Amino acid sequence: MSIDAQDHDDAETLDDQDEESKNRVQAWAADWIRNPQKAYAVMGVFMGGVLLATTLFPLYWLFAVAMAPPGQTNIPLIPTEIDLYAFVDIFQQVPFARYMFNSLFYATTVTVVVIIVASLAGYAFGRLNFRGKLPLLFSLLVLSWFPPATLFLPLFRAFNQQVKMLGLFMLPAEIYGTPGAVIAPLSAFTMPLAVFILMTFYAQIPDGLEDAARVEGSTRIGALFRVIMPLSAPGVATAGILTFITVYTEFFFSFLMTGDAASEWAPIVNGVLAFQSRYTVRYDLQAAASLVAIVPVAILVVLAQDKIVSGLTQGALKE
Repeated sequence: MSIDAQDHDDAETLDDQDEESKNRVQAWAADWIRNPQKAYAVMGVFMGGVLLATTLFPLYWLFAVAMAPPGQTNIPLIPTEIDLYAFVDIFQQVPFARYMFNSLFYATTVTVVVIIVASLAGYAFGRLNFRGKLPLLFSLLVLSWFPPATLFLPLFRAFNQQVKMLGLFMLPAEIYGTPGAVIAPLSAFTMPLAVFILMTFYAQIPDGLEDAARVEGSTRIGALFRVIMPLSAPGVATAGILTFITVYTEFFFSFLMTGDAASEWAPIVNGVLAFQSRYTVRYDLQAAASLVAIVPVAILVVLAQDKIVSGLTQGALKE
């Protein structure tokens, strides 16, 4: 067979393959047009895979860095060996457990304060009619837009001196460096979102249920905690979980309001940064500390994901 004939046969083979590929694509397109659910399923699987890969890859990379030997800068994509000593060393070199406890304490305390205050405010805005309701709601919305960093200097000065109001000292001296310096501002910054979530849920509760509780002798506050809040459990859980996660992962105020890194009330951020000195950085220990730090939030999200989804979706619907 001559070279020209062989080239002609190869060209015909390529044309046949191209034609077969076109027919296959056309068949898929026709099938998806007739059954759009298949197209939606394929797109959903593809987008889910992309989202899952982009979400989990940073965690995997932290694990790969934690497995690398100290001082190694070229981190392989797949660790050559699995050595979990870094996860033990972070607790031996610094009081990492204390840092984690501090952040959990801040998150839990702020969540309790926000849920109680936001429940009262959400009840007032969602179920009562009073003069100035819309301006107050607008003011609350404006507060949520405020950059927290702009309030650091005024709060820093207020927490380092006694504050007088009506001739009386309202705050003790030097709150700075104590848990109050973290809990107070973070409670204020996370309050607007919780108020709006609870207001939406409380407004959907039928008035007859509250009236029945009032007939039985319950006060408005009693009806709130005995009837309205239990019926709005997804909204309360959503507000509490979002507040907890926001405070636990917060960096700015929790880091600056607790003083230096040696403070006994330093948050978990200090524990992650404690492995960075002036001349050296232990990236393996920082990666291990970051993975350990996110364990409480990951457990909370996994256990309460149904509450979060139902709370966000039900709060958007008006029955």
